[in-house]
Amino acid sequence: MPDVQLVLRSTRVITPEGTRPASIAVAGGTIVAVLPYDAEVPAGARLEDVGEQVVLPGLVDTHVHVNDPGRTEWEGFWTATRAAAAGGITTLLDMPLNSLPPTTTVEHLRVKQEVARPKAHVDVGFWGGALPDNVKDLRPLHGAGVHGFKCFLSPSGVDEFPELDQEQLASSLAEIAGFDGLMIVHAEDPHHLAAAPQRSGGKYADFLASRPRDAENTAIGNLIAQARRLNARVHVLHLSSSDALPLIAAAKAEGVRVTVESCPHFLTLTAEEVPDGATEFKCCPPIREAANQDALWAGLADGTIDCVVSDHSPSTADLKTPDFASAWGGISSLQLGLPAVWTEARRRGHGLEDVVRWMSAGPARLAGLDRKGAIETGRDADFAVLDPDAVFTVDPAGLEHRNRVTAYAGRTLRGVVTSTWLRGERILGDGILAEPKGRLLERNH
Repeated sequence: MPDVQLVLRSTRVITPEGTRPASIAVAGGTIVAVLPYDAEVPAGARLEDVGEQVVLPGLVDTHVHVNDPGRTEWEGFWTATRAAAAGGITTLLDMPLNSLPPTTTVEHLRVKQEVARPKAHVDVGFWGGALPDNVKDLRPLHGAGVHGFKCFLSPSGVDEFPELDQEQLASSLAEIAGFDGLMIVHAEDPHHLAAAPQRSGGKYADFLASRPRDAENTAIGNLIAQARRLNARVHVLHLSSSDALPLIAAAKAEGVRVTVESCPHFLTLTAEEVPDGATEFKCCPPIREAANQDALWAGLADGTIDCVVSDHSPSTADLKTPDFASAWGGISSLQLGLPAVWTEARRRGHGLEDVVRWMSAGPARLAGLDRKGAIETGRDADFAVLDPDAVFTVDPAGLEHRNRVTAYAGRTLRGVVTSTWLRGERILGDGILAEPKGRLLERNH
């Protein structure tokens, strides 16, 4: 082994082979060995023994709206990456909107990277954007290292990031399939949305009716058809409608290259519990009924849903007006995703190994991050240390997000991140965050 600098020891280390007592040897920021628990500590190495706390691979969140630059008052790389570190996330991927400029050209990507570089407490990668008029920019963006391309099939909510119609989707998908890239898709059909009843006001039931399941189901069906025809790789973002699961499962079985994510809010919050006027719960697609949530959990359990990521989409508090029709749609959960999902997973009989598969290994695989997502030799020494039994009540004042508006306020959750490690360096410990040590990532690096 190279000169080992750190040995991280626990009675419960989650590896791809299961959970076991182990000592993890780290050199140069890389895991060089996963040793027996009582292995001798190499000369010159520092031992960190976390007892019975669980060592997880650092989580990977591939769906984060950092909004920096341009709408930095909504979030920003400094605050978003601090929130990530506090939540056990060691890698995040930034969405190509709602920043100004959006990440739709190589020049815009460079602007984003320059802003992020000095502020990143965790590793940061970038998605590019697919717009009606930037097909020519997709291959250069791929060459510049973006992990894939995001598009909307219905209005995005910001004018500078227009949606694709079916013909434009086909053009962009054909271009991306030509270099075997990945298209990630906000899949809601605009015709179903336009036909749904639109009522302003504070009643959540009215908002839910305005974003029907059929809008998701139809858009996903059309996307699968395009992916099948072009042999393209596609990923369905923030799945809310469980009705689409049989369609996705059948496409996967047929060999269509489709993956899908869901989000903590769809898995832990239900429409029945959303108070009228509580627009901190507004997101698109929406939080649906408890029966729908049960079916999403079944899709996670059987592997139809590949990963769970936050879709952290914050705004300033003033944009969360009490009117569901006009309020900004987005839920801030970057720091809380792990305890929220673990609390509900545990209640439903799942273990932390499942949570790691959904929130670390799955997202890392999606984004092509072959050094992330597992505790095994050759991977980056990224860890989250969790006290899985500790219980806490969410106080927005304790969040690192820039705007401390959250649908989880006052909820009792289980699982406290006690330390977070990035390439063998502790970036969070005793509630204290270190200075930024994150790197900017490119595809397959």
